Amino acid sequence: MRTTVGIIGGGPAGLLLARLLQLAGVDSVVLEARDRAYVEQRQRAGILEQATVDALRACGAGERMDRQGLVHDGVELRFDRRAHRIDFPSLTGGRRVMVYAQTEVVKDLIALRLDGGAPLLFEARATAVEGADTGTPVIRFTHQGRERTLECDYVVGCDGFHGVARDAIPEGVRQTFERVYPYSWLGILADVAPSCDELIYAHSPRGFALHSMRSPLVSRLYLQVPNGEDPADWPDARIWDELDARFAIDGDWKLDRGPITAKSVLPMRSSVTEPMRYGRVLLAGDAAHIVPPAGAKGLNLAAADVIVLARALAALRDTGSSELLDAYSRTCLRRVWRAEHFSYFLTTTLHNEPGQSPFTTRLQTAQLDRIAGSTAAATDFAENYTGLPIG
Repeated sequence: MRTTVGIIGGGPAGLLLARLLQLAGVDSVVLEARDRAYVEQRQRAGILEQATVDALRACGAGERMDRQGLVHDGVELRFDRRAHRIDFPSLTGGRRVMVYAQTEVVKDLIALRLDGGAPLLFEARATAVEGADTGTPVIRFTHQGRERTLECDYVVGCDGFHGVARDAIPEGVRQTFERVYPYSWLGILADVAPSCDELIYAHSPRGFALHSMRSPLVSRLYLQVPNGEDPADWPDARIWDELDARFAIDGDWKLDRGPITAKSVLPMRSSVTEPMRYGRVLLAGDAAHIVPPAGAKGLNLAAADVIVLARALAALRDTGSSELLDAYSRTCLRRVWRAEHFSYFLTTTLHNEPGQSPFTTRLQTAQLDRIAGSTAAATDFAENYTGLPIG
């Protein structure tokens, strides 16, 4: 097989890149290790930045999102039994976020890809990338019981931290910067209408909690728990009681309960791999960077990467200039590190570390007070949350 761009990974990054390249007249092949049903049911992020929403609309993947997605104009911070709302449009010149699950984004992009007849191979597991520093890198993969090769002009790794694309960058060139956090999230899906109109981020002496949603009838909630926690140790009543305690404020707000349909524990870490390009191999999304989920940056950073990359590959095709492509890693890493910092800041401000001192807790409260009481601090929060400019 032969193509211009070989894309490893059929998640939102790989699929969005393939769609943008298709619209720009650049051919590609997408290789996805899992089957279609698995990919379309894989629970991940649910908050889309303004730029991600705009990109999905522009590439023809916004129709169902605009019908079913929930536009949010802000978030609520809770601490010291108080609630404070951050209004996004008034602080950012009109930018908002959209609640629309990654599973739905993936379904929309897969449908567009297959309807257009462009190559998307499921159960195609990449086993190696060879010739990264040559003009014709090759992806080796297995599909339908056969060993196959895909010869490319460029290979884009959208295959996550443990994918083969990262291994194509020599260890002497590749650097990974990482922070592992001493707590995890217990996440649940519940068949109950959300108890709030917008997301609630709660800091409490008992630990962090987040109230989100997947639809008007399905709530998504999270609790800070110790690393290694077993979801089986958390019966439904215990989860709801703990959420009640952490969301508590002085007022008449009430958390509605319902049947819990899914439970999982999510460890948290920050990670950045540099550079994001080596020869003809480029990394995007989780293959290059991972953020803790509090800042809602994972999917959005992946989308920003491939938007930058699609522009660069289109410019190379149209003008013959590799200037944008040569700048790909530097361009993306500026935004990546800004998002990493915001996610780190939000995570460490809202969570309690094991054995945390009262001094640290007071510092966290002071920072939250500043966001609640300072227009400048609230603006910085809103601009980062709704997404910084791409490129």
